[in-house]
Amino acid sequence: MQIPSAGHESETREKPASRSTPVNQGRRKHKPMNFLKKVRPKRTRVTQNVHRMTLLEENRVEQLFLSRIEERLTPMQVEIPQWTAQKFERLVLDSNPKVAVFDCDGTLWGGDSGNGFMVWSLEQGLVSRSTIDWIDTRYRAYEAGRVSELAICGDMVQIYAGLRDQELRAAAAQYVREFVHPRVFPEMASLLGTLRHTGVELWAVSSTNRWVIAEGVREFGIPEERVLAAEVRVDGGMITGELVDVPTGEGKAVTLKRVGMDVPDAVFGNSIHDLPMLKMARHAFPVNPSPLLIAAAAKNGWGYFRPQAAEGAQAAVAGE
Repeated sequence: MQIPSAGHESETREKPASRSTPVNQGRRKHKPMNFLKKVRPKRTRVTQNVHRMTLLEENRVEQLFLSRIEERLTPMQVEIPQWTAQKFERLVLDSNPKVAVFDCDGTLWGGDSGNGFMVWSLEQGLVSRSTIDWIDTRYRAYEAGRVSELAICGDMVQIYAGLRDQELRAAAAQYVREFVHPRVFPEMASLLGTLRHTGVELWAVSSTNRWVIAEGVREFGIPEERVLAAEVRVDGGMITGELVDVPTGEGKAVTLKRVGMDVPDAVFGNSIHDLPMLKMARHAFPVNPSPLLIAAAAKNGWGYFRPQAAEGAQAAVAGE
């Protein structure tokens, strides 16, 4: 079985490199590596040409980009309005959107469901011991700056190559039921319900795997065909290692344009990785924003909304 690996400096999202590794054979329950218990920080792709950079150059430019934002756009330097739940909903409805696009982790619910599902799936024995060892090595390289955010997000989907799609759908349904639905922000659930009932077309965009996102947004009335998330090709019901998309950073804007949304009516996001798609919207709505997104919001003249469950919580800024 082939596990595609993004470990070479010349790799791209469209043509991931691959390596021969036994995948998902002789599966049994086991404890995940300690590194998987950590919250995975997200990093930013700074240009659409980042695929052509070496990984070390990409990481260097990322850090330079983020440091410049921190230097020039600190929340202390500007005032930015924080909307109440009522004000937030009124602003959204008054914008009269026909199409609304939502990030998911940290925006619709608390926490990082992508990392959480990966850890949980390893604990459930969905993948083999050799696959665990492989992703352990990859993750350590990611933490050391030798693997990009784009690559590790792809790896976290590719580790399921060789399994049945239906098996992952069932696992995602169980995980979402137990760990995602309890963390949904009530104010966001109410808003999406109102938008859906008024005929607004709802979309979800995320770098988390499509199995979890599709299941997570199902209760909001977002159909699977309007879910844009990290995914691999499925052939004859079997999961392959061929990446289809990994929307993160600038890639979120690229993915939206690919499906015909050059200027979405309303976009909602919580981190700096959502900034490119927020900037392309007619109306941008930062929700539960991280410090870097608050700074960027101030520069762009946006306010923001913080769900009550996220007030003062570390999860509010997870991902940066």
